[in-house]
Amino acid sequence: MDKKLVIPGDFLSDDVKLADEGTYIEDGKVFSSVFGIASLKNQIKVVPLSGKYMPRQGDLIIGIITEVSFSNWIVDIRSPYEGLLHISEFPRRIDNSEMSKYLKVGDSIMTLVRDVDQNMKVELTLNDQRLRQIKEGRIIEVTPSKVPRLIGRSGSMIAMLKNETNCNIFIGQNGRVWLTGKDKNIDLASRTIQKIEAESHIPGLTDRIVKFLKEEKGIPVKEPAKKKEEKEAAKKPEQEPAEETVREETVTEETAREDAEEPENVKEKESGGILDELLDK
Repeated sequence: MDKKLVIPGDFLSDDVKLADEGTYIEDGKVFSSVFGIASLKNQIKVVPLSGKYMPRQGDLIIGIITEVSFSNWIVDIRSPYEGLLHISEFPRRIDNSEMSKYLKVGDSIMTLVRDVDQNMKVELTLNDQRLRQIKEGRIIEVTPSKVPRLIGRSGSMIAMLKNETNCNIFIGQNGRVWLTGKDKNIDLASRTIQKIEAESHIPGLTDRIVKFLKEEKGIPVKEPAKKKEEKEAAKKPEQEPAEETVREETVTEETAREDAEEPENVKEKESGGILDELLDK
């Protein structure tokens, strides 16, 4: 098996070169450091089933300003560690005294993790065309470990969501999701995302989400031919099989009588044949 459920301390491998996220090395062996799903193909990593977001350099995330200091905005990034956005990482040159005019407590930002040092000092930046203050739409939260399932393989799930809900959707690596569009479309996208989060561990997720979206939009869902046949069979009256049985029994009795008579007929035919031969002689 390439995947299995593990808890902290579970042994995973003797090959320390394969150790990746969610693992630790002790006495030349690899162990799980979190409760989650261990992937043992190529590299050994454990995707946590729950827990806080652990920031990494290069992550695109959504943060919320919690404090404005002399030269830094303190940012909640859904992690045990705070994010620091230095005034020099703002996209335009501003004075320290003007910081609250541009970003105040409670404001949301789409930001990038610029650096994370050994002491888990998390430095953020807004110096990128993709990054900005969030002034419209709605932000919802999902478990950070469910983000890969929400995005889907090669972005398939998020692409389908955008297309089916007519919403713009940005998913931060820290589990915050920014939705923009019409209110009813945002409501549908939000409900669908919650369903994905709740059922991400169950096989056949994509098919269920497609069916869910169609039902929510009032589009008839075609049932597979096999299930349709089973339902039709279940609706048939119980008397029909009984009639079939009676017919089969009747046919069987008639056949039995014919079979019982058949040997005598055969004997008569055989006797007549011998006499004919004698008379000819």
